[in-house]
This record gives sequence, structure tokens and C-alpha cells, in this order.
Amino acid sequence: MAFKATSQPINVAEVRQLAKLEGDILSRKQERDRQLEAIIRGEDDRILLVIGPCSSDNEEAVLEYAKRLSALQEEVKDRIFMVMRVYTAKPRTNGDGYKGLIHQPNATAAPSLINGIKAVRNLHYRVISETGMTTADEMLYPENLPLVDDLISYMAIGARSVEDQQHRFVASGASFPTGLKNPTSGNLNVMFNGIYAAQNKQSFLFLGQEVETSGNPLAHAILRGSINEYGKNIPNYYYDNLLDTIAQYEKMGLENPCIIIDTNHDNSGKRYMEQVRIVRQTLINRDWNEKIKSAVRGFMIESYLEDGRQDEPEFFGKSITDPCLGWDNTEVLVREIYETLGQ
Repeated sequence: MAFKATSQPINVAEVRQLAKLEGDILSRKQERDRQLEAIIRGEDDRILLVIGPCSSDNEEAVLEYAKRLSALQEEVKDRIFMVMRVYTAKPRTNGDGYKGLIHQPNATAAPSLINGIKAVRNLHYRVISETGMTTADEMLYPENLPLVDDLISYMAIGARSVEDQQHRFVASGASFPTGLKNPTSGNLNVMFNGIYAAQNKQSFLFLGQEVETSGNPLAHAILRGSINEYGKNIPNYYYDNLLDTIAQYEKMGLENPCIIIDTNHDNSGKRYMEQVRIVRQTLINRDWNEKIKSAVRGFMIESYLEDGRQDEPEFFGKSITDPCLGWDNTEVLVREIYETLGQ
């Protein structure tokens, strides 16, 4: 085998002792987790925003963002519930480029995954303990879930991972809401087969032993658009797309038929200001149709301190991966959502 071990085996139990939630901090997270679950189940009619940077490349910038978001959350808490994106592992189309905090705890230094694991736990912990926000992350590497599942409150499975059996089966053992995105092809059957697998009990090999899961009734759909064979992005947040998604939920009889709209990626064509229009149009669609209002329970929004993106980490709080809404535009958008929901 062409594998070379570059570290000693990782002791999961020891890692979980690093940046461990306890006392009032743990209680606060558990209470927010209960509220989040109620939204996914349709028992709480507040809108969910899974919002934050495309990637968490700079700890201090992420924390500054989290502090601002926490203050804004307090203002809008009666109509909007926010979970902060703290995405620490990034899928790359061809394997090149910045792969996230877990690979590079310092975006300008050489990769170090052992230090990356520590940095990931520390960042989630600091956001929770210092700002009161709870966090979301992407499950890029299923075997890493036990290293962070005590810290995160929401998990996403991306467009390139949703068809993978290991991702689906590991999601079936998660104890928190897990959003599965449609694949880049746009095939909703792939996403729904993933949701079905995640909502049901599974048996498989995981971390060197045979395991059984209980099924995750909080697994749900994230619509992120698609791209065709000519490289053109095809949005899927439109009125008819939402009705088609609801119909598939009904046909399959899945639990908790929740839809989250990813406002960036192929829905926006990565034009970050389009996220504002996509939210506006979706809120109009919710008002027009009670089924859509019931099913569409939130948005995933890419947002950071500064508008846009940069190739190298030159400007504080500006994305080095996908372009994001800056803070000023984010604040305006969240307040607009709040006012619209109150009409």
C-alpha cells in the first residue's frame, strides 16, 4: 500500500477532552440545540439562518464575526434563529487549493492535520463560549465526526459527498440536524435517497468496528442549485422547484419535510449579492403558498466581515474561498428578513 503514516494513531477520547463544553456553556448550547430541533421539526415557526463565512480561515476574524452575529441574533431572536457557519474542511474540485482549518490551521503555512484538529475544536469552542452562538460545520470526512460532534449543532453534507454511502450512514448516527445538499448534477433523487438512508437505521464498519445507528429523523434537504454540462449554473430555489421538492418528500413519506435554501453556490452563480435577491424571492414564495411556507424553514447564507473574496489572506475578514456578503450587507439583509416576517 502506498500510504505512509506521518503521526501516531489519534486517541479520540483524548481529543474530546480538548476544548470541552461544561457547566453553563454546555447548558446554553443544549437549550439552543432544542430550539434548533424544534424548527427542523416544524414546531417552531422562526426562520433558520445557517450563516457565516464560506471557510473559517482566520480564528480572530471568525470570532469578530461571531461577536457581531451574536448581538444581531439577540435583536431578531423572536423571528429568526441563527446558527453560525464554522466550516473547517473544504472540498476542492481537483484537490488543489485551501482545504480548510483542519488541513492548515495557518492558511499561509504548511499543512498540519494534527494541529488542525486541535484548532478546529478550539475555534468551535471559542465561538460557543465567548459569543453564545452555536455552530455548523460540513462533514467532509465522515471518520472525523467523533472529533467534533460534541461541539457542533448542525451538520451539512455537500454536493460532492451526498451520494457517498459512508456519509449517508454516518449521518444516520448523528444526533443533530443534518442537511443533505442536492448534487452538482441537480438530481433530486440522489439527495432524497441520501435523506432516506440518513433517516433510517444502518449497520456498517466505522473506525475499525461494526456499528449500528438509530437513524436521524432530523436529516433534511438543502437546495443549492446545479451546473449543466456546459458549465451553466441552474438555480433550484424557484416556486416550481420548491413544489417538486415538497412532492418528493410526500411521495417518500419522510419525517420532518424541511427545506433549506442555499443562497450561494449554483443558486447565485457565486455572485454573492444575488443572495439578497434569492432570499427576497423565497420569502415571497412562502407568502404565496402555505405548503412552501411550512416546508421552507431557512436559508444558508455565506457572509463574512468584508464583501467578496481574495486569493491570499491579505485583508482581515475577507474570504479566501467563495465570495461572501460583507457584514454591512449581512446586517441589512437579516433586518430585512426580520421585518418581512413581521408583515
